[in-house]
Amino acid sequence: MEIAIVAASKRFGAVSALDRVELNIASGELVAVLGPSGSGKTTLLRIVAGLDWPDEGEIRFDGADALSLGVGERHVGFVFQNYALFRTMTVFENVAFGLRARTRRRRLAERALRERVHALLDLVQLRALVDRYPSQLSGGQRQRIALARALAIEPRVLLLDEPFGALDARVRKELRRWLRRLHDEIHITSVFVTHDQEEALEIADRVVVMDNGRIEQVGTPAEIYEQPATAFVHDFIGESIVVDVTVENGAVQFDHKTTPLDAHGVRTGAAKLFVRPHQMAIVPIGGAPLAGIVQGVHGLGPARRVEIALGTGDNSTTIEVDAPRKGAVKVGEEVGLEPQRYRVFPADAADPA
Repeated sequence: MEIAIVAASKRFGAVSALDRVELNIASGELVAVLGPSGSGKTTLLRIVAGLDWPDEGEIRFDGADALSLGVGERHVGFVFQNYALFRTMTVFENVAFGLRARTRRRRLAERALRERVHALLDLVQLRALVDRYPSQLSGGQRQRIALARALAIEPRVLLLDEPFGALDARVRKELRRWLRRLHDEIHITSVFVTHDQEEALEIADRVVVMDNGRIEQVGTPAEIYEQPATAFVHDFIGESIVVDVTVENGAVQFDHKTTPLDAHGVRTGAAKLFVRPHQMAIVPIGGAPLAGIVQGVHGLGPARRVEIALGTGDNSTTIEVDAPRKGAVKVGEEVGLEPQRYRVFPADAADPA
């Protein structure tokens, strides 16, 4: 099922949780909504689910108005961070709950219900635990049971709100890869809310980055990481080196010296240069766009972190870049620096709101 969110706005008192959000989700797509706390991602998910309503705007399922439908009428499966399993019910009865709660006309016969529940437990690879209670399961197993329960009602849309947030890092990694494989099998339209960027970039077809109730960028994981559209996205996704620069008539200046760097459309004024640590190359000093003094070398293995002091006086800053072990640099050495992929944004666009 396709989902269209059209100019959706939502306020809680003086706080704008959503500000005219526009988003289209294709049928069978797995979309991750990513952002810091307070960005509006969970509010957006709740509005799609029917647990909340926008003050303005539209939500459309396959072109039809979803706001006229209640939660039960939207055929949405919801998976929460805290599992929300019934402690006094077995695994079987937890998964069967939504099927038993149907109206008499839509309720399955007992044999068909049991077949459906067993098929779902096979899908999440937990058939052997059918008679256990939630207290007898690990966190990862509980979350898979919660997912099976959400799928039991044959939802048109699957919504997941920080589903792995309560799990340790190793289990999170295992489950997110499992979820991606599961999605490739069932192809249900899915929206996955998370604050974990590694999680979003690994499992999603597309990533929606939000901040302050607005969508900053929508794109594939590669586009979000390699081609950030705003300063916020560059700074929020992955790791960034940020250097204060000045642009004069389209020329980028640092430490009162003009560099050959592209200003990326910034004409004049204070600006910020954004570079990934692995995309800032240490090069010979002659002709390099930037230069600095090596302050320290850290780390073992094939790559190291080199701490470099740039600029003088008020323009001084210290950055860390990734460098291969070959071509060793020494503390106190002056080195050139060349950004191999970078973005320049106006300073006011780069500062947090």
